Amino acid sequence: MGQLAGVIGRRIRSYRMQMGFSQEQLAERSNLHATYIGQLEREEKNATLESIEKVAAALDVSLSELFENTEAYRKNKVQDEMRIFELIHGVPAVQQKKILRILEILVDYEK
Repeated sequence: MGQLAGVIGRRIRSYRMQMGFSQEQLAERSNLHATYIGQLEREEKNATLESIEKVAAALDVSLSELFENTEAYRKNKVQDEMRIFELIHGVPAVQQKKILRILEILVDYEK
């Protein structure tokens, strides 16, 4: 299995154990088979997006928490940051200051 499957499997196991769930309990909560949960955790199966969504909901974690700091996550983050830079770079300095202020307000609001 690939690096992403390993990260996701380890995170599922970690969150499951933090919640005090057995594989069977997680399977029941996510409407999946316990064998499948074990296979995901041991990197024996690639998860479908649908199953990842079900597991995340059962564990009460966001999809971003499961994917955070994976290679794909970092690549997308860098691409997003480059796109933001390109957009801001193309506007006059006065507008850049306004955009910066708006971003600061948004970041403070999200805290």
